[in-house]
Amino acid sequence: MKLSRLFLLLSCLSCISQNSVEEVLDRYNSHSVPYISVEQLKAIQQKDSVILLDAREPEEFQVSHLKNATYVGYKDFSAEEIQQQFPDKNQPIVVYCSLGVRSEKIGEKLQQLGYKNIQNLYGGIFEWKNNNYPVFTSENKETNNKVHAYSRRWSKWLKNAEKVY
Repeated sequence: MKLSRLFLLLSCLSCISQNSVEEVLDRYNSHSVPYISVEQLKAIQQKDSVILLDAREPEEFQVSHLKNATYVGYKDFSAEEIQQQFPDKNQPIVVYCSLGVRSEKIGEKLQQLGYKNIQNLYGGIFEWKNNNYPVFTSENKETNNKVHAYSRRWSKWLKNAEKVY
């Protein structure tokens, strides 16, 4: 029993000690869903039709999300609702969360459903805001620099916004 507690403690410490988004994504992701950078997404948003899916929880989405994003959630993700709302399985889709971990899991589910053009936003909404790109409330108004930071542990990668928990 003591060995399992030690392992859990070491696992938690290794996560906290990670210094970069790249280290976090390398640790938690399998890279099964290709990444798109915030700069690439910003560029294609202005000229292409891309579906943005927010893979966070409802309270996170209400505080801050990318413009024109659709909430799909993580815990309550519904494959049936996605297939009804987005029947074209070839349309470009970008999934995001806080950093890119939950969004990879949702991206994998979309791939299993037959969607062909899925990308995961590298660094998620944190990286988006760290690059001074706007985020919006549930009323589709700019947040005045507020971003839901998921948790205090994960919020260290959000550097350019007021953190809301």
